[in-house]
Amino acid sequence: MKKSLFIAAAAAVPAIAMAQAGVDVAHLSELGMRGTARFMSMGGAFTALGGDLSTLGQNPAGIGIYRSSEVGITLDLNFQSFQASAPSMTDTHNQTRFNVNNFGYIGTMKLYSEATPTFSFGASYSRINSFDRVFKGNFNNLGGSSLSNYVAAFTNSLNPMGDGYSPYRDVDLIWGSNYNPYDNAPWMSVLAYNSLIINNGQENSNGQISFQGLMGDGTTGSANFDIREKGHVDEYNITFGGNIYNTLYWGLGFGITDVDYTQWSYYGERLSNAYLSVRTDEGPKDLYYKDVPGTASYGLTNYLHSSGSGFNVKFGLILKPINEFRIGIAVHTPTWYSMTDTYWGAIDYNMLPDNGLLAPNGEHYKNETDNVVANDSYDNFHDYHLRTPWRIMVGAAGVIGGKAIISADYEYRGANMQLSDVNNNEYVDVSDEIKTYYKGVNIFRVGAEYRVTPQLSLRAGYSYESSPVKQWVANDGENIQFAGTIPSYSFNKATQYITAGLGYRVGSFAIDLAYVNKHRESTWHAYSPIVAEGTVVMDSPQATVKSNYNQLVLSLGYKF
Repeated sequence: MKKSLFIAAAAAVPAIAMAQAGVDVAHLSELGMRGTARFMSMGGAFTALGGDLSTLGQNPAGIGIYRSSEVGITLDLNFQSFQASAPSMTDTHNQTRFNVNNFGYIGTMKLYSEATPTFSFGASYSRINSFDRVFKGNFNNLGGSSLSNYVAAFTNSLNPMGDGYSPYRDVDLIWGSNYNPYDNAPWMSVLAYNSLIINNGQENSNGQISFQGLMGDGTTGSANFDIREKGHVDEYNITFGGNIYNTLYWGLGFGITDVDYTQWSYYGERLSNAYLSVRTDEGPKDLYYKDVPGTASYGLTNYLHSSGSGFNVKFGLILKPINEFRIGIAVHTPTWYSMTDTYWGAIDYNMLPDNGLLAPNGEHYKNETDNVVANDSYDNFHDYHLRTPWRIMVGAAGVIGGKAIISADYEYRGANMQLSDVNNNEYVDVSDEIKTYYKGVNIFRVGAEYRVTPQLSLRAGYSYESSPVKQWVANDGENIQFAGTIPSYSFNKATQYITAGLGYRVGSFAIDLAYVNKHRESTWHAYSPIVAEGTVVMDSPQATVKSNYNQLVLSLGYKF
């Protein structure tokens, strides 16, 4: 028989009952290197160059470089490979995706003025990030760690007294017609208790219980995981810019973004010599015997869909003191998002007492098998506002001998994201989590182009993006908070791009090709390690995930 746990989503629910924690929203501020084939083949180092449709989303002053109008489109074929590695296992998943990467229009008006020779306006669409990632694997030996014991420790840790006893009684964790999710325990604790993966332990004089997991002395276990992510961030830009004395170029852009992210995750464990809580065949329904030896198998499934739209403003300048040299600067405001999350969680379990065991009443213990679902017939929703960090970028570019271009950029993206409810009341705890776990990102981009003939150009580039995670946090120096029923999370390391390409122009027509290799490693955690005074007292299963993307990019353009 299926039991149902209904999650109520509202602004008044504490953070631990919400669908989002700091680790759940940080990736929404990440940006990839996307744009035209010329832009990507030169490593995206266009802050000082301009003159490309992609600059509408990078340095809007680049629109001021134009002397004519342009329309263009970019197509992208992406070969993706994801490798998950853990002790004694490696699993690889490959997939291919096709995208329309960019299209846009720039119109330029000649003003016939020495001071302001031209004025340009443009509109573009760009896919500025992709969330596609699929990986799975297993852990053959859990050692002394399990999801069961982690949730028990988490539930006990919520007591402000810090005495190891939960502030909740067993009746607070049992779903029923009178259960109140606003006043009672976090949903991960409720879900775990109703699926028998945490059980009653010792009770103090106040009726408080120290909940216990299924792993104890002599328990061994294994686990498996399967994570599937997909989605994107798209941006629509409207930009205006101009030219002052053919020396100073300016641009002002307005960006409208939409984000769509879906994660489906599964994490399961199998424990031998576990400490079960089970009933007997004929005994009362509510009488459970604890510490019964046996085998426990259970799996946690979660679904999360985040979607929303946002708005930002960009301003930039490019200075050309001499024809052979340019410097550029651009500032992007935060993107202010209105977001909606849809989510559910479930645990399926199978508790098998060892054969031949009898309960104190002389009856045989029964096998406990069921499925506890976070919601039964509908999805749960949570609306909130999200503000991403500021971005600032500077660049320099030079022309050598009239045939070669060398360009270099530096970008800084902060870590000061902010979450609030629909009435703009900040979720301070979640914002503080982001400040604790994450740091500003440093991005370096270099690119070069060489004109072989008046029609043919060769290009190459490189980009490096530092890890957004503080090193001591990445080294398991912090207890990572989670929300709802999703204890797993992923921390990214540095991201690197190696790029190359060529362009061919005939009259007003242009065709550009690019090859882009993107490589990034991440560490996926099934749940947080438990850290006390800087020391890990219970480890967590971790896998290294290597994401490798090989893109073939084609751009078609026409100037008039």
